[in-house]
Amino acid sequence: MTTRVVLVDDQALIRAGFTAIINSAPDLEVVGEADDGSDAVALIKSSRADVVLMDIRMPGQDGITTTRQITQDDDLAGVRVIVLTTFELDEYVVDAMAAGASGFLDKGVDPSTLLDAIRVVAAGDALLTPTATRALLASLGPDRSAPTVDETALEHLTPREREVVSLVGRGFSNDEIAEQLFLSPLTAKTHVSRAMTKLHARDRAQLVVVAIRTGLTRVDDL
Repeated sequence: MTTRVVLVDDQALIRAGFTAIINSAPDLEVVGEADDGSDAVALIKSSRADVVLMDIRMPGQDGITTTRQITQDDDLAGVRVIVLTTFELDEYVVDAMAAGASGFLDKGVDPSTLLDAIRVVAAGDALLTPTATRALLASLGPDRSAPTVDETALEHLTPREREVVSLVGRGFSNDEIAEQLFLSPLTAKTHVSRAMTKLHARDRAQLVVVAIRTGLTRVDDL
């Protein structure tokens, strides 16, 4: 089955390069391009896209606003968004993830990583490695770490699930969480899945945002 991809970036050269790379893979296809976020949502609907590569910074409607429109549209519930940034730790990446993006990529990414990233999010997983998560958290600074815990958002979590969400926010994989808490990997995965359901997180990337925004994960914990 072919994964249908839409590119949203104001730079024609970037779109052309990514299109050539993506179309070289037999299981991926670029089905549309837009140079402004305001045109993207209609294009994504009409092209029946599965994955969107979204530039964060555009002179028209920005990628964060556009990502939020996509993820809040019931007709686009299955669409996954990967945000693109010129800088690996763009200050807007966390906001884009909070808007519903499934992860982020540097525009200078190598072709094989780009193709693998599209496949990962198309399968419903988050494109957020433990290393990237830790680096992102470290870049936030105290003003963006949301140190106050929102008990309303977390009241349905068990104590163990709180521990697990905190570790997810720190960039731990399921295997690392299992080792840290003396659990089996399957049990750790189950706790992560239950926490995502209770917190209405679309994927693991959203769970990281919740951990940061509620204070379960703090920069000082790194």
